[in-house]
Amino acid sequence: MKKIYVVSPYAGEVEKNVANALGYCKYVMSFGYMPLAAHLYFTQMTDDNVPEERRLGLNMGLELLAMCDEAWVFYDNYISAGMAGEIAKAKELGIAIKYFVVRDGQILGNIKAVAG
Repeated sequence: MKKIYVVSPYAGEVEKNVANALGYCKYVMSFGYMPLAAHLYFTQMTDDNVPEERRLGLNMGLELLAMCDEAWVFYDNYISAGMAGEIAKAKELGIAIKYFVVRDGQILGNIKAVAG
């Protein structure tokens, strides 16, 4: 089964961003793929407000990314620093990246697909 790494914001409006990320995961699943959203998983065990713990969670997420077939980036008006790091790592690993524009958590569509 194809594994898709879900890239979307976490920090800031955490409650809203978590709800949106769950929706993005459901979207990935609708294609029959396995969504992997590190920011939904590792933040359950780390405190994003503690720099060392945030760094640990981000690094573990990048390890998870290395096991994926593609990275799907869901963004509204910005790419956060964490998202930028995930995108850079996907490119470094040669993982295909697809970008999706969203507004208020609703996916408007895939704007481009690029090879990593």
